[in-house]
Amino acid sequence: MKKISDIVTIGFALFAMFFGAGNLLLPPFIGLQIGTHIWITILAFALTGILLPFMGIISVNNSGDNFNDLGRRVHPQLAPILGSIIMICIGPLIAIPRTAATTFEVGVLPSFPDSNPIWTSIIFFAATWLFAIVPSKVVDLVGNFLTPFLLILLTILVVSGIIHPTAVPTERSVSTTEAFSFGFMEGYQTLDVLASVVFAGIIIAATKTKGYASTKEKSKVVIAAGALAAFCLLCIYGGLIYLGSTSGITNLDIKRSELLIHISRTVLGEYGTLAIALSIALACLTTAIAVTAAVGTFFSELTGGRISYKILVTICCLISAVLSITGVDNIIQFAYPPLAFVYPIVITLVLYIVIFGRFITSKLPYIGALIATTLIASLGLLNMFDLLAPQVLVQLNRIPYFEYELGWVVPSIVFFVLFFAIEKIRSLRN
Repeated sequence: MKKISDIVTIGFALFAMFFGAGNLLLPPFIGLQIGTHIWITILAFALTGILLPFMGIISVNNSGDNFNDLGRRVHPQLAPILGSIIMICIGPLIAIPRTAATTFEVGVLPSFPDSNPIWTSIIFFAATWLFAIVPSKVVDLVGNFLTPFLLILLTILVVSGIIHPTAVPTERSVSTTEAFSFGFMEGYQTLDVLASVVFAGIIIAATKTKGYASTKEKSKVVIAAGALAAFCLLCIYGGLIYLGSTSGITNLDIKRSELLIHISRTVLGEYGTLAIALSIALACLTTAIAVTAAVGTFFSELTGGRISYKILVTICCLISAVLSITGVDNIIQFAYPPLAFVYPIVITLVLYIVIFGRFITSKLPYIGALIATTLIASLGLLNMFDLLAPQVLVQLNRIPYFEYELGWVVPSIVFFVLFFAIEKIRSLRN
């Protein structure tokens, strides 16, 4: 019974860590855009929003206890460099400010139209600081108290919307392939693959604290907790995408926060605003607490303790509070280019370690795959800012799936195989 209880606590905590602002705002908006292509889009979004984050946790668990152990599987300098980029993205630059901005736009503004985002930001990050300042309590606090209430509210919203849909899904001028690509790329905005390799360390540490010291016991609990979190995410994501598709909204340019408010009011009536306000506050607060704790822990360890955890948490909260005032849509728009660059790199690292890590121990093939992915991601980034010559873009579009922003897939496989062959030839000569 203790193991089951621990799995539920850790699994719920992991769900809440993942389920933040973007996770609540993105699925309804995706459903609105894709119309009748509901199931293929749920599958695509689940790949980048659920399956890959789950594999991220497994990759860290198979490598050791935290992201540093995963990075060392490839190169000693990979963990501090890539880890810092990830932490800045999922921390004070994008994810944490977005949680407070979403709380204001969806949770506060509908009930208090004249309210100021500055005060919401101050209160939100004061609460985040108070909870995150003692990192050892984060998992139990989130898993035992905040998540169950959040899941109940979200389940009521989703089930009510499925039983009594507002409208039927509307045909949109998108193909099945375009719907899949849209859902897949929107999954980047959840930031969960980036977060997974960081949250894994928090989850593994919590597992060991509860007495699961052996590698076998630790792995069983971590994987079971991850599977529980993944199942909860799939149910909520699928339901929210369906609610967006059946929302009856015709304006495809509606703000994400306004769409969510419309759905909650339509489905739950006069209690919809209160329900979504509580859901947003809990979802955003739990994520902000977990990510702030992760940022503080990572950079404190990276500096060898020269900058204390408490100081880093304080700095993280202050920067996030300032950036949150810019608004959700501005943060999401600003986030896309850096995420489109770093996401493929992390996905490559996670996938290749999980798939090949047990029987290919040499580092060279993984370095080759990351080189290819980084090169294609860099070219994709230049393309976003129209910095590539037309003739160069024509050649790049010959790369499979480049036009769908998945051009890194095939080159990473080719370079992995090529560098593996080089390693084999070199070992035979020696």
